[in-house]
Amino acid sequence: MDFITKELIYQKSSQEITSLLYEAAIDDLTYAIDDIHQKKYIDSNIKLKNVNDILQRLGVGLNYDAGIIADQLDALYNYMADRVIEGNLQKDPAILREVLEILTRISDAWNTALKEKPSTKADLKRQKANAYEKHILVYERDENTVEEGK
Repeated sequence: MDFITKELIYQKSSQEITSLLYEAAIDDLTYAIDDIHQKKYIDSNIKLKNVNDILQRLGVGLNYDAGIIADQLDALYNYMADRVIEGNLQKDPAILREVLEILTRISDAWNTALKEKPSTKADLKRQKANAYEKHILVYERDENTVEEGK
């Protein structure tokens, strides 16, 4: 990941920041696996702690009003965090590669969705309303001709 200034971070949307967090976690996991192979356990430990911190932040940033997808992501983040701890304790690259695969798939899906820029809720409601209105025949009504008070 390239060096990013605070100013650039403030200009990013929350979705773009999430993408950056995925990228940082993937990079740290990849480097940690290499460090374990090279028996640089202190370096791998630092990187794996960063990965766990990122996973925790991703979980905290979830919008639980979004429905079941948020619950599923939370479960995945917790699972990956547990596996990172286990992989770090055992210095087992296979466990960490499992986490890397899951995280890469989530990141790829996130980036695909980010590129497509889904419509906002207001746009979706408007589209649904327009689709509904196309199938409705509206009759104009004459104004009430009944005199008041009679």
